[in-house]
Amino acid sequence: QVQLVESGGGLVQAGGSLRLSCAASGSIARINVMGWYRQAPGKQRELVATITRAGNTNYADSVKGRFTSSRDNAKNTVYLQMNSLKPEDTAIYYCKAFTSFNDYWGQGTQVTVSS
Repeated sequence: QVQLVESGGGLVQAGGSLRLSCAASGSIARINVMGWYRQAPGKQRELVATITRAGNTNYADSVKGRFTSSRDNAKNTVYLQMNSLKPEDTAIYYCKAFTSFNDYWGQGTQVTVSS
């Protein structure tokens, strides 16, 4: 089992920044990839970014150049640095752990960007 706890969401003005954190516990050695997803009201959940165990990252086109994912293996935590935020970035942000056997979701953290 893997437990994930996100934090760092909040209300920010357009153009501002936030850093989300996702702390993992449990069977963390089984985690291969960590992902960040978001779900806006009335929309499907979408992939925002992924980061592998080695630190390789991929981003959705909508956030490239603005969002950066990183990880601190000593703290078992991954981060999503979000800069130049736009109102369309408003959503609940979730982290997800991919293992060879199961996938695990965090509870989500709300990000609201005002115009």
